[in-house]
Amino acid sequence: MSDRTGAAADAAIDAAAEAATTAGNWTRAGRRASLAGVALGVVAAGAAAGVAVERLTVGRGVRRKARLALDAAGPYGTLRGTPGTAVAEDGTELHYEIDEPDDGKDGKGSRSGKGGGAGGARRKRLLGLLGRRSGAPTVVFSHGYCLNQDSWHFQRAALRGAVRSVHWDQRSHGRSERGRAQRDGTEPVTIELLGRDLKAVLDAAVPEGPIVLVGHSMGGMTVMALADQYPEYVAERVVGVALIGTSAGRLSEVAFGLPSLGVKAFHRFAPGVLKALGAQSELVEKGRRATADLFAGLVKRYSFGTPKEVDPGVARFAERMIEATPIDVVAEFFPAFAVHDKTEALVAFDPVPALVLAGDRDLITPSDHSDAIAGLLPGAESVCEAGAGHLVMLERPEVVSGHLETLIERAAATAAAARSARA
Repeated sequence: MSDRTGAAADAAIDAAAEAATTAGNWTRAGRRASLAGVALGVVAAGAAAGVAVERLTVGRGVRRKARLALDAAGPYGTLRGTPGTAVAEDGTELHYEIDEPDDGKDGKGSRSGKGGGAGGARRKRLLGLLGRRSGAPTVVFSHGYCLNQDSWHFQRAALRGAVRSVHWDQRSHGRSERGRAQRDGTEPVTIELLGRDLKAVLDAAVPEGPIVLVGHSMGGMTVMALADQYPEYVAERVVGVALIGTSAGRLSEVAFGLPSLGVKAFHRFAPGVLKALGAQSELVEKGRRATADLFAGLVKRYSFGTPKEVDPGVARFAERMIEATPIDVVAEFFPAFAVHDKTEALVAFDPVPALVLAGDRDLITPSDHSDAIAGLLPGAESVCEAGAGHLVMLERPEVVSGHLETLIERAAATAAAARSARA
């Protein structure tokens, strides 16, 4: 074994040991939690080797300074709109922001950040097609688990000024209030509850006119839950839907890139360990900070299909969003995914233009889940982006923005045809 290979092996062992020690510290609440720590440790070990090579050449202090520099320099997540508040059924205040279309003359619709480029012509076409005209659809974006509305940064920049759009933070995420029912212990988080939250946002931000719904991961499940509970509303108001990196069910079967033994352990014990971690949130948050390098490695592994090709600023942006989600919120939401099943609700979207898009290297909601959705929506445009992971909208922003712009055009045409038929 060469000296360099031996050093890499030692570093990998060191990283894995650090992960195991941290997991052990987090899971002293009991035997069940300890076993769950082992399951989660299997996941952490997958990132440890990747972190190890970096540790050979870059010191901890230098890495910390690099993270701070990326935090300060990147434009990602800086776009803001007119703020509003919707009130959920339990009183939780849900933050949303509205971007209004402009006439294309004052520069308000200019792009911010990367991901514009070749899409400029599409944006001009959208602006010409829609502008401020009456009856143009409002595009409503729902983000995923442990993210916030800023995860749509590139798509927001691409559409800014061309369409009316609404971006909102799901309960306990981003700028929205911590779920009151969860804080009080009166109701657990369910995907059905998130669907009703979305309805509250729509009632407040889009009280009339056609709507295009866009959901990523948990946000896609939220969109399905809306259709499941309010099919008449969807039939009347929704003229297009995009389901990106999401699933209609069977999430308890996802392998997360683990060997079969690790998968079984993870699904069996993860809810217990997350509950235990949520009860020790202060300790866990300290552990997150102490193992920032390992955490960054995990984010890259499970967010991107080709992490080495992702702009470091974008990778750090994703990391910041995820690390901003408190561990007790992570724990509250996680059990809802195992029982999520909205397969039958998809029929509500069959009459409207639809986009189903996923990355073929998605380890969290694998692309075969999108294939299953597309199979139930035969008229949908189905896209499997080669080499992309779970955060495909950040990894391949122009691809996602381009397909969304095409969907909006189709939806606008559908809405116009429906108005003509009623006239």
